[in-house]
Amino acid sequence: MSYHHQLNCIRLVPIFQGMSIEEIEVLEKVCHIRKFNKGEFVFREGDSSETLYIVGQGLVKITKISEDGKEQIVRLLFPGDFFGQSALLKTENHYANAITLDQSELCTIHKQDFLMAIRRNPDISFRYILALNERLHQADEWVSLLSLLDVEQRLASVLLLFSEKMNITGGTFTLPISKKVLATLIGTTPETISRKLVAFVNENIITMNGQREIQILNYEALKRKTK
Repeated sequence: MSYHHQLNCIRLVPIFQGMSIEEIEVLEKVCHIRKFNKGEFVFREGDSSETLYIVGQGLVKITKISEDGKEQIVRLLFPGDFFGQSALLKTENHYANAITLDQSELCTIHKQDFLMAIRRNPDISFRYILALNERLHQADEWVSLLSLLDVEQRLASVLLLFSEKMNITGGTFTLPISKKVLATLIGTTPETISRKLVAFVNENIITMNGQREIQILNYEALKRKTK
């Protein structure tokens, strides 16, 4: 595991952006890389929570299973996103499952190591509070997305989210998840997803190559679909 690999992983996360080299070195010493195969559990609901996870490469879904056995995706995590943050504040078990959607590399920082880093550099605490505040804001937006918007608005919002998170060029990207998973994410069916995508194509908002490659032709029109 190289220093530069750890350094890049740390710099992906808003908590640690703007830190000095000395501050980064404090965290670099307690940061570890773990590799996961597609479909592997990072943790399960009810497991003990003692680690902060940072997505270095790949994609992770946070899920809950309902009483009737249906999976609900709570959140999708892209490179630069972090999770497991509650472990750093208090001792409790995980409230959901974390599962990789493809080959993934996660940076991990154990609770005690993180607390030690905070004691050595209180500025990290301030950045952590700011990042948690942003996470709460995103959670509020996601609740609004699912409860207040119709399916077309949700789909348009998610396509814009993917384009932002995947740092695309030329407006072209490959859906990072299947239509089945996407349907679960926004609370609809794969058939409805397909119909709405075809409608976006017919309106010259996007083009599609195959089932998952999408090019956004008109960002403003897609943004209007979210309102």
